[in-house]
Amino acid sequence: MARTVREATLATRSARLRLTARTKPYWRVIEQGLHVGYRRRDTGGTWIARRRTERGIYREAKLGLADDLQDANGDTVLDFSQAQRNARTWWTHEQRLASGLGAPTTGPYSVARAMTDYLEDYRRRGGKASDSIESVARRNILPELANAPVAKLTTRRLLDWHRAIAERPRRWRSRPGGAVNLAAFDRKDAEAVRRRRATANRVLTYLKAALNHAWRAGLVPSDDAWRRVKPFRSVDAPVVRYLSHDEITRLLNACQSAFRDLVHAALLTGCRYGELCRLKVADYNSDVETLTIREAKSGQVRHVTVTGEGPDVIEPLIAGRSPGDILFKRDDGRGWKRAEQLRPMRDACKRADIDPPVGFHVLRQTHASILAMQAVPMAVIARQLGHSDTRMTERHYAHLAPNYVTDTIRANFPRLMEPNESVLPISRARRQRDQGRQLGKQNTKLLTVAQRAS
Repeated sequence: MARTVREATLATRSARLRLTARTKPYWRVIEQGLHVGYRRRDTGGTWIARRRTERGIYREAKLGLADDLQDANGDTVLDFSQAQRNARTWWTHEQRLASGLGAPTTGPYSVARAMTDYLEDYRRRGGKASDSIESVARRNILPELANAPVAKLTTRRLLDWHRAIAERPRRWRSRPGGAVNLAAFDRKDAEAVRRRRATANRVLTYLKAALNHAWRAGLVPSDDAWRRVKPFRSVDAPVVRYLSHDEITRLLNACQSAFRDLVHAALLTGCRYGELCRLKVADYNSDVETLTIREAKSGQVRHVTVTGEGPDVIEPLIAGRSPGDILFKRDDGRGWKRAEQLRPMRDACKRADIDPPVGFHVLRQTHASILAMQAVPMAVIARQLGHSDTRMTERHYAHLAPNYVTDTIRANFPRLMEPNESVLPISRARRQRDQGRQLGKQNTKLLTVAQRAS
């Protein structure tokens, strides 16, 4: 704490009343370059602060009335020691502004300030999901905890908040200022409960990240309150929804013009919607048929292999266009923006008779699922999707990949009943038909070779 300077002529009310009334203040140095002044008037005095800038020029600020005619209240009426304290506060404020740090905040360090500081640090480190984190915090953290002092958070309060998120229905997007749009939530549905608990865990992760950032910065004395809050267990193993071959065909046929190109590219590359929207013409390398994702969620640049008919989709889009032009455009010529894929995707699913309708992210899951079912190694899939390691990939797609356990069980477990040849599922009938055609082609080729040899 700064030392209070003593000055006999200014310290007491009776001493100040003996001073001559004048326009020029009576100054007293309290720090190097900082002075507190008292301007004496016939009707009472006022406190003034001044500081010397780097240019050698004094800047002044009025601090408040002196306690000449009424008792000091520490706000508008100040005694000499309170005037010194306010002068140092003003000086610190001016120094921060001169250094480009912004005005210091006052009051207890709240959860809202912790989230703000964390997001600033996250963006400075190159994080790409700041908008998503900010949106989650605005809807799930700040309404209940914004003004709560971080130092006074308790484990019980955080546990109740965490459980409340898991027990309330999901909020759908709604118009600004409109009524809250809540989804249906059946608490007896195990999958619905799992999803809500997974959401609660994700929100808890964001809150803990912000609070830990504040604790490591020394802004709060302890992290014990939130360290004791544990997430729900066994809720991060979702059943991945992916489109079958027939659904892919119907969906592409149901999409219209420019949106069809966007959907087709998502299926062929596994890129996220935002990644596709930010692509430029120069990001496509026709020599090796790859797309360069420069602004990925992980913050790292990656190169995505374009598969199958990908060049047939992309190369017509880049013909005759400048390298800096947006790769995927809407029918009106402008780029795709945030959330503009929701309505076209819903309408396409309705026309394609895909029930329940799927979101755009399912296209990414479909791409990864197809690779997994074709026995592509998990490390390769993780690299294509931009995962930092294979843990996320294995958790979502490993069950789709052929493996020794599955092959051994199917090879050794006997058939319990004879198959009914008269009725076959469409997928199995199509598979048998394709196998028959392939076998016929092989037999024809062998016959031709034998004839030539003879």
